[in-house]
Amino acid sequence: EVHLVESGGGSVQTGGSLTLSCAASGPAYKRNYMGWFRQAPGKEREGVAVRDRGGSTRYADSVKGRFTISKDNAKNTLYLQMNSLKPEDSAMYYCAAGTDGSWLPLASYSYNYWGQGTQVTVSS
Repeated sequence: EVHLVESGGGSVQTGGSLTLSCAASGPAYKRNYMGWFRQAPGKEREGVAVRDRGGSTRYADSVKGRFTISKDNAKNTLYLQMNSLKPEDSAMYYCAAGTDGSWLPLASYSYNYWGQGTQVTVSS
């Protein structure tokens, strides 16, 4: 079974930076791609960034140029470096892993495993 544990959330001011971490465990073949999602109150869960095992990445238009997804294979940890944060980036951020989806999916239905989430709050 795959387990995902996020950390690194917090409160920052507009323009600030945060780095989220996601410690993963379980069979690697079940984690062919891993991504970050976010959900603000009253809104649908949104795919933010995804990375496959080969290192290819894809980003939502809203975060391109500001967020970077990366992975430390030795530590089995996925990261999301977030720069130039805006109030609209405030949300619960979730790490997710998937096995058999399309190429670099940003849709939540393509993911099989989810972490509990970490809160990010950006104040103006």
